[in-house]
Amino acid sequence: MSALYTASATASGDGRNGEARTSDGQLKLNLATPTEMGGAGDGTNPEQLFAAGYAACFLSALKMIARAEKAPIADAAITADVSLHKQEVGFKLGVELHVEMSGVDQEAAEKLVEAAHQVCPYSNATRGNIDVVLDVTVA
Repeated sequence: MSALYTASATASGDGRNGEARTSDGQLKLNLATPTEMGGAGDGTNPEQLFAAGYAACFLSALKMIARAEKAPIADAAITADVSLHKQEVGFKLGVELHVEMSGVDQEAAEKLVEAAHQVCPYSNATRGNIDVVLDVTVA
């Protein structure tokens, strides 16, 4: 399969404390363990990066589906809450996607969100590996 696009990022330091940067220089940030996990919290953590990426990607998928369905969604926003859970061995992520939109009724919104969940690359990558809860609100 031929890639449409490949992103490249490098993390240095000790993983949760250090630096991350993309190969094109567009993103460069300090990494820090969150205070809830005993760290200083003075930087970004991997869960925040995953949340931002998932939210942006899911919004793109939702807009694509809405255009294809000619659904008149006006405003849409995705908030991704990514939780880190300790397991017997290692750790596991959990995700809640809070989808807000206007322009359609609740039933139509839920159908659009479910369709977006089927095409979003993050949803496809996590399906069967991470519990993802979809919460849909129509304004």
